[in-house]
Amino acid sequence: MANETGKKWEEMTWQERREVRFQRWLSPENVKFKSPEAERLYKERVTRFIKAIKLEEPDRVPVMLPVGFYPAYNAGISFRTLMYDINEMRRAWLKFMYDFPEMDTYYGPTLVNCGEVMEALQIKTQKWPGYGLPETATFYQYVEGEYMKADEYDEYIHEAGDYALRKSLPRTSGLFAPFEKLPPARMLGQALTWVGLLNNPEMQELFQTLIKLAPKWAEWQRVVHEVSQEILASGYPNMRGMVEGSSAPFDIFADMLRGTNGIIRDIFRQPEKIIEAMEAVIPENIELIKKSADRSESPVVFIPLHKGDDVFMSDAQFEKFYWPTFRKILMAMIEEGLVPMPFAEGKFNRRLRQITDTPESSVIWYFDQTDMKEAKKILGGISCIAGNTPSSLMVTGTPAQVKENCRKLIEDCAPGGGYILTGGAGIDKGDPNNMRAMMEAAREYGTYKK
Repeated sequence: MANETGKKWEEMTWQERREVRFQRWLSPENVKFKSPEAERLYKERVTRFIKAIKLEEPDRVPVMLPVGFYPAYNAGISFRTLMYDINEMRRAWLKFMYDFPEMDTYYGPTLVNCGEVMEALQIKTQKWPGYGLPETATFYQYVEGEYMKADEYDEYIHEAGDYALRKSLPRTSGLFAPFEKLPPARMLGQALTWVGLLNNPEMQELFQTLIKLAPKWAEWQRVVHEVSQEILASGYPNMRGMVEGSSAPFDIFADMLRGTNGIIRDIFRQPEKIIEAMEAVIPENIELIKKSADRSESPVVFIPLHKGDDVFMSDAQFEKFYWPTFRKILMAMIEEGLVPMPFAEGKFNRRLRQITDTPESSVIWYFDQTDMKEAKKILGGISCIAGNTPSSLMVTGTPAQVKENCRKLIEDCAPGGGYILTGGAGIDKGDPNNMRAMMEAAREYGTYKK
């Protein structure tokens, strides 16, 4: 890639690289807009977000509606139906788009997984309606566990591929239980080894199941992609790009491997081992970021943060275990011209001064329950901020209450630019007029006078 000056990618500053990505975002090559009006609105919306990211004042405050899995509720179907009926999933996602035509951004159903495939894999890390939860449930539930034992850090650090095959997979997916019996990965480089392994009936069943699942999964992914493309073609940019390797290293271990109980014990019993393991994953993750950066249709990359909030760890622990390695990931993304958007779940009030160490206008901090007035005060000249009408208010409040909350947020956070109005988190049910009230507040109170 080269920019308008003819500079090669490796010669560009991060700002120049980001500008190239912003231009690609503004004029996507693979999108055929439904109409000139759709293209005009698309560019208007993207421009609104770009100005907010750059800490400039757009025409008005941009809005990210807290959509979550709300399209199912809006379409009158259950979340289980969303996961098991591909046609209903498509209908629900497109219906929401048609029902809320004034949105600034909307993303496809990329977080909706195919229930049949998940069941066949015998996933142990999640529950969903009809699979560990009542059929009336409206969301996934993550099942924490010590999927990595306390004494296995060294195995993970030194033989990550082997560990993934022979321990992580069998512990998190019942279908892959036979992989516990695999020989060490270094022995799997011999073709005859696999011939012998596949003489085992358990292994035969595993691979036969995967072969049967592959077309179903491919069809699901095809429809997800088609819906996402139709959303773009209708004039709605995506603000949730996905890039591999963008997770906070601490969360990799605290969420997916050791679990909350395990990681808390490790903080006190083997703190240096956690740090060694986090540092070990960084080079590979940075390489993944570089390789996958161009696949994202949006330069803005959504990064949920689960274990860094005020309640989970002390300031000193955040400085030691969370921020140093996560900052390296953020900086790698920034250097690639991407715009990290960490979703700071919970409260980050005590973290605000700890997260100022990034280049000006390089990050969007999306806050859940953080004091937004204080966030604006501390981060206002450094990072764009987004947030944070409470989910409880969006679900149970009245449109008037939602609108007033948004008015106050705009009053506190919008002056000078660099603010995106949104909910504290996505919702899965509630009065649709509350969504409309958020948009109305942005139009009525969020206009910048020129």
